[in-house]
Amino acid sequence: MNRLTIDAARGKHQISRHIYGHFSEHLGRCIYDGLWVGEDSPIANTRGIRDDVVAALRTLCIPNLRWPGGCFADEYHWMDGIGPRDQRPTMVNTHWGNVTENNHFGTHEFMDLCAQLECEPYICGNLGSGTVREMQQWIEYLTAPAGPMAELRKKNGRAEPWPIRMWGVGNENWECGGGMRPEYYADEYRRYATYCRNFGPNQLYKVACGPCGGDYRWTEILMRQAGKSMQGLAPHYYCGSGKTSISATRFEEVDWFFQLSNALRMEELILRNIAIMNQYDPDKKVGMVIDEWGTWHAVEPGTNPYFLYQQNSLRDALVAGITLNLFNHYAERVSGANISETVNVLQAMVLTEEGSERILLTPTYHVFEMFKGHQDATLLPVDLSCTEYTCDDETILPDRDSASKGDQDPPLLSLDNMDTSCCPEQDSPGGSSPATHQAIPALHASASKGNDGRILVTVCNLDPSSNHELTCEIRGAEVKDFSGRVLTAGEITAHNTFDNPERVIPVALTDAWLQGSKLRLQVPAGSVMAVEVW
Repeated sequence: MNRLTIDAARGKHQISRHIYGHFSEHLGRCIYDGLWVGEDSPIANTRGIRDDVVAALRTLCIPNLRWPGGCFADEYHWMDGIGPRDQRPTMVNTHWGNVTENNHFGTHEFMDLCAQLECEPYICGNLGSGTVREMQQWIEYLTAPAGPMAELRKKNGRAEPWPIRMWGVGNENWECGGGMRPEYYADEYRRYATYCRNFGPNQLYKVACGPCGGDYRWTEILMRQAGKSMQGLAPHYYCGSGKTSISATRFEEVDWFFQLSNALRMEELILRNIAIMNQYDPDKKVGMVIDEWGTWHAVEPGTNPYFLYQQNSLRDALVAGITLNLFNHYAERVSGANISETVNVLQAMVLTEEGSERILLTPTYHVFEMFKGHQDATLLPVDLSCTEYTCDDETILPDRDSASKGDQDPPLLSLDNMDTSCCPEQDSPGGSSPATHQAIPALHASASKGNDGRILVTVCNLDPSSNHELTCEIRGAEVKDFSGRVLTAGEITAHNTFDNPERVIPVALTDAWLQGSKLRLQVPAGSVMAVEVW
């Protein structure tokens, strides 16, 4: 019997809304054509920013938006992106296809986008190819009420400083951000962070580059050598694609199982990083900010392989649901996260048709919309007992010992079976090795209570073939009524297209009933469900 027990009276930790953050990089068609079309475009826009995409993203209540990268951040020089657009210098985007970047979307345009979205900006500074002075001056340009950079900002049309809280000091500096050893980056981080100053009332939340996948040695060295000068540490993890196929929409159940197993591995990565962080930061002053996560499939046929334009199916929706549930579970330490990426790249919320006004909302978009009630709510303890979901292919989950290993020294802490497999980033749509279990839970859930007293329960059914009845008992609260929605489809490969944009959308929950304090739910095969109880 599948049973979920929720203790409504024992909520302790707040789920930060910043766990539901997003990521926009100068990569492919994320910025240009996705978010920015220019003021002269026939596509409806406000000061060059697409109205339709902004409207769609506002519905998600996006808490923060990370920019300008990603790998692009460590070759971006911010002064190239200010002043009259027709006078801005161009550059070559060497990470993503060697295309020419015209710098029409720069600091002012990004801050305008954040204002339109009513979200916090999360800016990642250039540590890899930049200078300390360059980063310091960018912060001054954005936040200083007076001084030479403030005067330059005023000259470019903005008199008042912007409030900036979240600031990344480099990105993936173990690879595309400079190929650094953790010892070297720790020293560089401390040097840069020293000059990331607070101007006026503005207070920065400085985020250090965290590990890739299971590189726990990176976490250990960063926390030991630089933990006292950071407010956040940013691990990255991509759960790759399938076992036999790397297509976003053409795959078998073995690929579905493999992908969801990889997604569940996020819990191991969080727990092991927390163990290291707790040793060096027992007061939990440093938050875990997982500012790149998601699936990574092969690009759509006929598209530029460096633009990372991929479709998004029901399988991706399950990955999103599992991951967000996990972030909720560890809200005490996980203070932020950013799915990669917002528009037209990797596990996007929105896809735009090139050269057209048409857009579509992906299954992942709908999961974020269904889960938005968790933002800033109080995490409720849950106890889930459920059946397992297995796949017939016995070779689907290779032993961890067969996983690829890095060339790093042994970890400093006693961490058994350390896995240094890395994110695919530029090289491959593959991913880190999955967990070693031959079976995974059929159901996955989290719960929270909002300020209005309503309880939100989010449930994923990872089994693509079987419905599962779930008895949900809510203790410590009087339950009078409920409503819910469910996201599913008849096929695991189901996805939305420009000609059929509503194939995978949430529908009202009908197969559920309330018996006293117990809610009985029929959770459809391969589905994500959100139920509000009051």
